[in-house]
Amino acid sequence: MMPVVQKALSTLKSPGASQASLALRTEIVFGPGAAARLGELARQCGGRRVLIVTDPGIVQAGHVDRAEESLRAAGLAVARFDQVVENPTTRVVDECVAAARSHRADLLVGLGGGSSMDTAKGCNFLLTNGGRMEDYWGRGKAARPMLTLVAVPTTAGTGSECQSYALISQEKSHAKMACGDPKAAARIALLDPELTLTQPRAVAAATGLDALSHAVESAVTTARNAFSQMFAREAFRRCSRSFERVLSCPDDLDARGNMLLGAALAGLAIENSVLGAAHSAANPLTSHYGVAHGQAVALMLPAVVRLNAENDEAFRMYSELAMDAGLAPSGTAQAEAAEALAGFLEQARDLAGMAGSLSELGIHAPPLALLAEEAAGQWTARFNPRPVAAEDFIDLYRRVSA
Repeated sequence: MMPVVQKALSTLKSPGASQASLALRTEIVFGPGAAARLGELARQCGGRRVLIVTDPGIVQAGHVDRAEESLRAAGLAVARFDQVVENPTTRVVDECVAAARSHRADLLVGLGGGSSMDTAKGCNFLLTNGGRMEDYWGRGKAARPMLTLVAVPTTAGTGSECQSYALISQEKSHAKMACGDPKAAARIALLDPELTLTQPRAVAAATGLDALSHAVESAVTTARNAFSQMFAREAFRRCSRSFERVLSCPDDLDARGNMLLGAALAGLAIENSVLGAAHSAANPLTSHYGVAHGQAVALMLPAVVRLNAENDEAFRMYSELAMDAGLAPSGTAQAEAAEALAGFLEQARDLAGMAGSLSELGIHAPPLALLAEEAAGQWTARFNPRPVAAEDFIDLYRRVSA
């Protein structure tokens, strides 16, 4: 059993408290050099014809060649689909499905960032269950078994390797669809921090902020439980203590490993608790202005933390996150600790060289009512610890305007 799960079990409340359950669908294989085991693990899963789903940057970094070498050494037939784009669309998923059918794939490998893993999951839905991605918008809509997926992240960010959801955008509207099913979860998440050494600094910064935001948001949602909170706290502890080190000393493999494992643990937290208002507010900025996801969430999260601090339970958890991570001494007043958390998130954003306002992003006089209406309609808004409506999102956007 994973140590963090053992710790979670030990901190569960006594009978009579709210109940919690945990299903670990994904085996996590972690450590420097672990990627060399890809072929061995794929063969153990029963794969014979493997499609690697990835993007051109991962090909250029040499990771795909090494993955293919490992798979072929295990006696597997290998093909690649390397046209994944950031924020993958239904069109990209359809193209991936065509590649999988052409190869007669019986196992998928998602190699890269969250977009590669989401594309592989989206492909899996359509390849095995037919239809369109829109048919799987929501939860548990895949009636038939799905292919085995091995997820190999090269960034420490989305935690998609430990989630059963694929985030796919509609080609024309750019609306993000969360398509989830327990069968879509990766059988194995292969976490090798050496793969993250090739990330450009900007990518490490954006994905690291994404991992931090996942830990913070999942810790306080209304869907949280003892397990998700344990994963979120451990994820934030690891990532908050390693984020600056990864940016200043990119060859530090220990820091890289902490970020990678922290991102995966945050993914497990999301799987058990969903996300909140920061992601809801970020998505319209991405769809309307092309703001990168990590930038958009990093912009909105400190304002959301301050807004949610009006909720007693969120206030308490924010202070615990801050004290766990050493951002505030044990025993610090909750108000001071929660503000220390918001301040740390702003400092991390600044350290990453990211914009701290809409105006810095070149967004002047945005249509606040439209953005707020779309944010309030995002499914994650329903799980924010403090109920949020369109007027609350207008307030949030105003807080980050200038």
